Amino acid sequence: MIEDDKELEILKAKRLAEMQKNLAEQENEQVEKNESNSDKNSITPREQIIKKLGHRGLEVLTNAESQFPNETRIVEEKLAELIISGEIDEILDGGKLLTLFRSVGIHVRMDNKINVEKDGKFVSISEKFVNTEEKSNSEDE
Repeated sequence: MIEDDKELEILKAKRLAEMQKNLAEQENEQVEKNESNSDKNSITPREQIIKKLGHRGLEVLTNAESQFPNETRIVEEKLAELIISGEIDEILDGGKLLTLFRSVGIHVRMDNKINVEKDGKFVSISEKFVNTEEKSNSEDE
């Protein structure tokens, strides 16, 4: 009987130590989670969005900010909320971001460039036309 009590006490002590260890781990995880949440809160909505931008996304965002600063700030805040909540988990390239802005009525103007290949190099189409025009003028003379 006395041995059973000693064994029971030993098992109780082990179980208590295990429970205290688990509780300490849970508290550490909670502290780390709170710290990471505070880090996320300290990041501006723009920075949250920039982390998710893909090809030419930053160019579209910059143009939107310069052309429509107040409206873009509102869209950035809502977009950052969706990113933080996990509803948006894909990479936003320039085309998707431009479509988003246009769907909410913000018509961001982008610089368009058309490049063509000439002699193994890419030149703008305006340069191609200028050079073609000069050649045709020199041939006419």
